[in-house]
Amino acid sequence: MFDIEYKGGNAVVLATKKVSLAIDPNRSEFGLKDVTIKGGAELATERRFLTNSSDYAVSLEGPGEYEISDLLIKGFPAYRHLDDRGASGMDTTIYRIEVGNIQVGVLGNIDGKLDDDQLEELGVIDILILPVGGNGYTMDAVSASELTNKIGPKVVIPVHFADAKLKYAVTQDNIDQYIETMKLPVKEEKKLKIKSPASLPESMEIYKLSID
Repeated sequence: MFDIEYKGGNAVVLATKKVSLAIDPNRSEFGLKDVTIKGGAELATERRFLTNSSDYAVSLEGPGEYEISDLLIKGFPAYRHLDDRGASGMDTTIYRIEVGNIQVGVLGNIDGKLDDDQLEELGVIDILILPVGGNGYTMDAVSASELTNKIGPKVVIPVHFADAKLKYAVTQDNIDQYIETMKLPVKEEKKLKIKSPASLPESMEIYKLSID
């Protein structure tokens, strides 16, 4: 049905048989080449995470409703982790991506304090992708865990954590801190492969994906 691969930072690629969607594909900030997919689509939680490469057929960023092949996408605003609330407004975007009957939530570098209206708009999420590196740049293990439990997905994919391949401007925590806080089963895979809604676990699991 679809695969999800982790590319480092907040970058992931969600690929169905019809389209490949790169989320936050600009990886130059931490020393890797940008993710580019000929004829694919790119989607960014913040404008700076777009590559604007001519390889992409579609480049999208910001709140709104989008349809890309067999993907239905809804974006709505949230506060960035580094923002002083009220100073610059909501300038990052949370996405809900519908693939068939499966809902994927993408949080980006939010401050973690989603209100009831935002949680209601996000809705029921089957697969949650969220940063866990902390240190003032993203949610840390504690805030990421609290929000994960509020949303209650079946699969969690942590991103934006410390890795020897990456050179973050701000030191990021190891993924183990989030895993220890959540106390959930962990599967280590190269990619997450979803064949159908029935292939999702019955209770919450963490997928630790290796960087491709």
